[in-house]
Amino acid sequence: MPAPLDAASLRRAPKVLLHDHLDGGLRPQTVLELADDCGYRDLPTDDADELGRWFQAAADSGSLERYLETFAHTVAVMQRSDAVRRVARECALDLAADGVVYAEIRMAPELLTAMPMDAAVEAMLDGYAQGAREAAEAGTPITVGTLLCAMRQNDRWDEVAELVVRHRDGGVVGFDLAGPEDGFPPDRHPSAIALLDRTGAHRTVHAGEAAGIDSIVAALDGARAERLGHGVRIADQVAADGSLGPVAERVRDEQVTLEVAPSSNVQTGAYPSLAEHPVGRLHRLGFAVTVNTDNRLMSGVSVTSELADVVATCGWDWDDVQAVAERALAAAFVDETERARLLADVVRPGYAALRQG
Repeated sequence: MPAPLDAASLRRAPKVLLHDHLDGGLRPQTVLELADDCGYRDLPTDDADELGRWFQAAADSGSLERYLETFAHTVAVMQRSDAVRRVARECALDLAADGVVYAEIRMAPELLTAMPMDAAVEAMLDGYAQGAREAAEAGTPITVGTLLCAMRQNDRWDEVAELVVRHRDGGVVGFDLAGPEDGFPPDRHPSAIALLDRTGAHRTVHAGEAAGIDSIVAALDGARAERLGHGVRIADQVAADGSLGPVAERVRDEQVTLEVAPSSNVQTGAYPSLAEHPVGRLHRLGFAVTVNTDNRLMSGVSVTSELADVVATCGWDWDDVQAVAERALAAAFVDETERARLLADVVRPGYAALRQG
């Protein structure tokens, strides 16, 4: 008999995570301790459980702008290299304990204004490496890749693109654009995109979250995105009978990976509830759907809980869960040797064991 499709079994399942923000996944207790270390006094409470609930309630507003305001606190306590290193280490450990075997974690180094961006990147890489070593020793190995975000509304895209290229041999796997979609097109700094093109650097772009089809087209054609961060507004071109508009047809036929984060999308008002979220319909129609957390602290989720909610809501079985994991691994910005190893030695054996009960 297969293992039941419950949270306990899903935690054991080997999972692949493509869209998770470092500054959106801190442990509440860590936020408190780092705030104390650096003298930050603007937190709403000094109790870890209450703080976790506050973040989730503040983010659960139906507004992307209000959601993003919660990051003022996490970024404020991450303004030292040792803090960044600690948060990155704990991120790797927490994901590994949740059964994630490969993760790409993103952060905008330009937000860490108290240090040079190179120092911020090096602290992240050191922290992930330390966490991965400790996770392997604990019997829960994880591979972590780093994505560096440039903020759309700022003008440091070239610097971030240069960082991606400079640190690509140290664990940085790609470039991302984050921040407000409206008014800040993804080709606003063509020199940064040109550098990524010349060096063959990978890129994913936040698009199709707060804005619709035009934002998706701009990400694909303007920034030549390989993956879409969120991308769920592609459903705007999916009719009730399953017929597709031209952009939706292109995204499906080209298997452009959608980094879907259902709980986050509900919190920010993209969809009123998980039941009305298009993740299940897009998956069923053959889009390259992956399931992600976005911000584990703000959304109050883990990879396991996110999958469990989608499974329960959409009626997925083990074939669906495995398909999503394999699809995410296929889209990961990882070298082919490591991808093949994870697929053959970790992902497929893991799901085969779950099917056997």
